[in-house]
Amino acid sequence: MTDSAPFEAEGVRGFLHRPDGAAGAGVVLTHGAGGNCAAPLLVKAADLFSAAGLHVLRVDLPFRQRRPSGPPSPSGAAGDRAGLRSAVAVLRTIVPGGIILGGQSYGGRQATMLAADEPGLVEALLLFSYPLHPPGKPERLRTEHFPRLRVPSLFVHGTADPFGSLTELRQAVSLMPAPTRVIPVEQAGHDLRRGRFDLAAVVEASLEQLAR
Repeated sequence: MTDSAPFEAEGVRGFLHRPDGAAGAGVVLTHGAGGNCAAPLLVKAADLFSAAGLHVLRVDLPFRQRRPSGPPSPSGAAGDRAGLRSAVAVLRTIVPGGIILGGQSYGGRQATMLAADEPGLVEALLLFSYPLHPPGKPERLRTEHFPRLRVPSLFVHGTADPFGSLTELRQAVSLMPAPTRVIPVEQAGHDLRRGRFDLAAVVEASLEQLAR
């Protein structure tokens, strides 16, 4: 485990992981619709990024700050994106280098929408289980902003994810003008809890995207 402590400032709430040594690059990580920033995947990813020398701000989205459980409201999505913008701004005061914005499911979708609307906000994206469409409704794609995404992006996706197949995801990311990479997790569903999952390799690949 790396050094982490509760963090709250400028409406941003979560945990800050500090690496050994001087500040360099940073990562903002957030959660899906049913979770919070204590999700095991986010904690482990934060520890690995921190061990690699990055500051990591693991945050609760505004909807989760307002209530401990329950899904987000569509009417609050803009506020959740504003919360991510604030988290990036806070981390900019801590690290001088580039920032990766990462999220799981709903949090990842909001991260991509924010990055599409605000080019230059971050240097790379990390998306765990991007919710490409509602389960069983492949016609309702959530990719209208992909052609505006000009940030190197890494997608980590289970091969049994009902929110989008690997083939659908690869077709979708082909719309993006920036460098992209898809890392499949064999036999894993939307929560990525099954199948072989080398998170250290994901962190390494994400750092490569940041370097681009």
